[in-house]
Amino acid sequence: MNGALWEVLSQSWLASLEWIFIAYFIMFNGSYIALNLLSLLSLRRHMDRHSLDHLPSAYSSFDPPISVLVPAFNEEATVVASVRSLLQLDYAEFEIVVINDGSTDGTLTELTREFSLLPFPEAPRVSVPCQEVRGVYRSMRYTNLRVVDKANGGKADALNTGINASRYPLFCAVDADSILQRDSLSRAVAPFLEDPRTIASGGSIRIANGCQIKRGFLVEVGLPQSLLARFQIVEYLRAFLFGRLGWSSLNAVLIVSGAFGLFKKSEVIAAGGYRTDTVGEDMELIVRLHRLNRLRGTPYRITYIPDPICWTEAPETLEVLRNQRTRWQRGLAESLTMNWRLLFHPRSGLAGWLAFPFFVLFELLGPVIEVVGYALMIVGIMLGAVSWEAFEIFMFVALSFGILLSVTALLLEELSFRLYPKPAQLARLFVAAIAENFGYRQLVAVWRLQGMLRWMVGAKQRWGVMTRTDTLRGDKSGT
Repeated sequence: MNGALWEVLSQSWLASLEWIFIAYFIMFNGSYIALNLLSLLSLRRHMDRHSLDHLPSAYSSFDPPISVLVPAFNEEATVVASVRSLLQLDYAEFEIVVINDGSTDGTLTELTREFSLLPFPEAPRVSVPCQEVRGVYRSMRYTNLRVVDKANGGKADALNTGINASRYPLFCAVDADSILQRDSLSRAVAPFLEDPRTIASGGSIRIANGCQIKRGFLVEVGLPQSLLARFQIVEYLRAFLFGRLGWSSLNAVLIVSGAFGLFKKSEVIAAGGYRTDTVGEDMELIVRLHRLNRLRGTPYRITYIPDPICWTEAPETLEVLRNQRTRWQRGLAESLTMNWRLLFHPRSGLAGWLAFPFFVLFELLGPVIEVVGYALMIVGIMLGAVSWEAFEIFMFVALSFGILLSVTALLLEELSFRLYPKPAQLARLFVAAIAENFGYRQLVAVWRLQGMLRWMVGAKQRWGVMTRTDTLRGDKSGT
């Protein structure tokens, strides 16, 4: 009798827990829909304000000079193309500082050969701590290009070295495997000109796989053959056009991508530079800037703008993508816990009272709840504790809302920037927006859960090796 009672109680408890997970999924997707509506209004205002940006414009003496920092570790396959694209930037005054972070391949050799580098005596400045600088090189062909060779210390340490070597009041951090569009700097600097309180701005990251690139310049947007890379195109549209644009209107952006971000150098130096004890140095810096400025009551703005575009190569193998997503999740956990004082602080504003708890509840804990929810649903069905009605509602909520968000992101891209104008391209992306919800997103949730567990047990994070295609070298075009 006691055994039968226990079985009834356990089944009732399991069924109740499943309905709690269904409610969480509804709240999760409802919050994203609300954020999407906010993003839609923000994008419409942005497009109205910048409707004449395509017209020719003259350089202004008010455009501040910018130092472009390019940390590079074992990037011999892509660093030359990336630097070529940066040299073609349409901006009045800028310098490029490539930081060779103790590469063991031919990164420095390729740079020396392509840009005629020679050693240059330069007194080191140490505004933020960094590893030893072994040498500074200047290009004989391009007066605004320097290369700093240093002992290996990781990406954050390389960026700190670049900050020390930079000469200008603004710096732009760019990955060595990325390509900037020619007008990216002039668009990214706009918030600094429009609002003097701006201390950081970030643009959009798009997938370069399948695009046609010649001598470091993107000449035609294409789609990759890999379905895995197409899934990531949809993901990036969803993350940037909806997520960050919505938070930007509230001055609550917690992430500026490490692949492309523009910063006020004095603010970053005052904050201590990039932290080297986290794999999420880009997000951690932004959350820390929020925390420091909010808690001391300093007016500031951190902005996301959708039209400056950085093209980067996405993983096309499951192993590399898994390493990336576990690393991102661990970086998210580290960034939030290192700056926990921002959460619900009386002076933390919407960044601490809305964005921070949103990221904790839906981004940090989301993979845990999602994976456990799927597992409990399967167990409940097997034990007969969960009805098929509850199962159908659960799957409907989980899949239909995911499809809605992905398709809406694609629709918004088509209504605004139209980077994929061909009907065949839109058809393929539409299929990817639907198909990613059947297996891919669940797999990513499992990887993110692995990243959480690795962070919780203190396991060392491996960066892994990125398998490169020929996209950024300009040897391959897409469809």
